[in-house]
Amino acid sequence: MKAMIYERYGDPDVLKLGERPAPKVAPGEVLIRVRRAAVNPVDWKLMSGALDGAMQTFFPVTPGWDVAGVVEAVGFDVPEFSPGDEVMAYARKDFVHDGTYAELATVSARSVTRKPASLDWDQAAAIPLAGLTAYQLLTRLHTGEKDLVLVHAAAGGVGIQAVQIARYLGARVIGTASEKNHEFLRSLGVEPVAYGEGLVERVRALAPEGVDVVVDFVGGVLEQTRAVLREGGRHGSIVDDSVSSAGGLWAWVRPSGADLRVLADMAAEGRLIVPIAKTFPLEQAADAMRLSQTGHVRGKIVIHVSD
Repeated sequence: MKAMIYERYGDPDVLKLGERPAPKVAPGEVLIRVRRAAVNPVDWKLMSGALDGAMQTFFPVTPGWDVAGVVEAVGFDVPEFSPGDEVMAYARKDFVHDGTYAELATVSARSVTRKPASLDWDQAAAIPLAGLTAYQLLTRLHTGEKDLVLVHAAAGGVGIQAVQIARYLGARVIGTASEKNHEFLRSLGVEPVAYGEGLVERVRALAPEGVDVVVDFVGGVLEQTRAVLREGGRHGSIVDDSVSSAGGLWAWVRPSGADLRVLADMAAEGRLIVPIAKTFPLEQAADAMRLSQTGHVRGKIVIHVSD
């Protein structure tokens, strides 16, 4: 099968189109013929070697953890899926080797959910990792009806889904973003504020008694978080582990087909929409990573593997 591969750590220049054997389908796994994969910053961070201390890597590596496609085959003891099912998944494994920038990918059945018929392939691939990150952090902080939530980096890849999920959970949402993204956030029902100097005062103007929940998707904002959080409020981050020593929750996303089902249903109802910043064919995945590295992408970058 065709796949993007790298044989050593490095920048996107080490990523090349090559041939790899089709993966074996273990018990409890689903083999997916990939229609779409999506780019996440973790893809190029893993490729750079920055996370070598966190995950075991076996070269050559095919990157990618987001996938949407069609079930090609199932392993033993997978009664819930059949060949031909259209599915989506956050396909992270316990080691780095076989990813989703390939024609075929295996995923634990526990991580897979069916793609709603009304959801297009780009959206299906764009939701899993970022959406689950947002959903799991918000729900672990018990976000719910009448909560006032502050989302740091509300126009980023995770933040865009987080603000919509928080509103789905019944919360009022304030989101930090640059001025150019304020109108977009308003269209999602978010009250935007500019980040940077004066942030605390701007948030306090909207929430004089403080906010109930703060979720951080950018890092370096713990001081501001604590300054706007009401007494008894909850806060968490996916990038700053120092929140743990400040009474907050530092979280890492877990694959979950059940959680992804919630997001898929939201998307099918039109309550979760992910802007697609740009699409690339499989052989241009290195260019897709370079665009992601700029840090100035609103929405998701999607790789078209097959039609």
